[in-house]
Amino acid sequence: MKVPVAVIGVGEHGRKHARQLLEAEGAQLVGVYDLRAERAREVAAELGVQAFASLDAALGAAAAVSVVIPTTDHARVARQAFDRGVDVLLEKPITRTLEEADDLIARATAQGRILQVGHLERFNPGVVAAKAMTHSPLFFEIHRLGVFSPRSLDVDVVFDLMIHDLDLVLWMVNAPVADVRAVGLPVLSDKVDIANARVEFQNGTVANCTASRVSTERVRKFRYFQPNEYVSIDFTRQDVLVLSVAHDGGVPRLGFRKLETEPREPLRAELEAFIESVCTRRPPLVGGPEGRQALALAERVMTRIEEHAALVNVPLGRAAGRSGEI
Repeated sequence: MKVPVAVIGVGEHGRKHARQLLEAEGAQLVGVYDLRAERAREVAAELGVQAFASLDAALGAAAAVSVVIPTTDHARVARQAFDRGVDVLLEKPITRTLEEADDLIARATAQGRILQVGHLERFNPGVVAAKAMTHSPLFFEIHRLGVFSPRSLDVDVVFDLMIHDLDLVLWMVNAPVADVRAVGLPVLSDKVDIANARVEFQNGTVANCTASRVSTERVRKFRYFQPNEYVSIDFTRQDVLVLSVAHDGGVPRLGFRKLETEPREPLRAELEAFIESVCTRRPPLVGGPEGRQALALAERVMTRIEEHAALVNVPLGRAAGRSGEI
């Protein structure tokens, strides 16, 4: 039996969720809801599903929902869903504040609900293959650059782009963060449009992350080094290149290999993993605690950026205690 699922919020990204759920294994897309009724009706007509007139109606028709709305409303909508016995996939970041994240995690546990957070890159086949062979990574060099889009006007680049890579690093290193240093600047908006963060872990690992939405080209480079190996993930091609060094009779020998991956749409994989958790009641790969951990590190990065901005007298548009989205 398929799980009845609704999509809450069908803007640019929400539409993608709805289209993928229409064909996702184990899911039955029963309808969509959006504050803009006309937009909901348009998407519903395109996909041949119902346009719900209210959030309450959507929650009443679904066993699970994919919530693709501004972060400021994540906690409110998820709480309503939990109270109706509905499982929730929340787009990243998990919530506006850490306090809201703690509350949702506690509610999901107490009410026996599935709470998954949309850190999409964990489902990229290249990342999956690389994670399986990762051991003791020592240094990460990461660039996530994009062309400016008006869609990003209401959120800092740390929460829009960099948080993807912060989540992946936390997943691969699996050690407490010792220190964070960061700088960032507004360029085309009053939010941080370009940022660099150096994250040091208690086990000695260092991650250097750069995120920008004011680049002239789209760049996704995720590279890291572990004993005798260099690993490079290409998110677009969904493959992994590994450069290794072997010592035969004391003579170093370089070896190149490309890890085997099976191309797959990461969003589809993420949604199907959510449906599987709903069916099996097993914790998701990226649950509330993992989403909170990524948000906590992103907040530390933003705090360092704000300290540097104050030092150089550069005004920033983020309100205190917010993830960046308004």
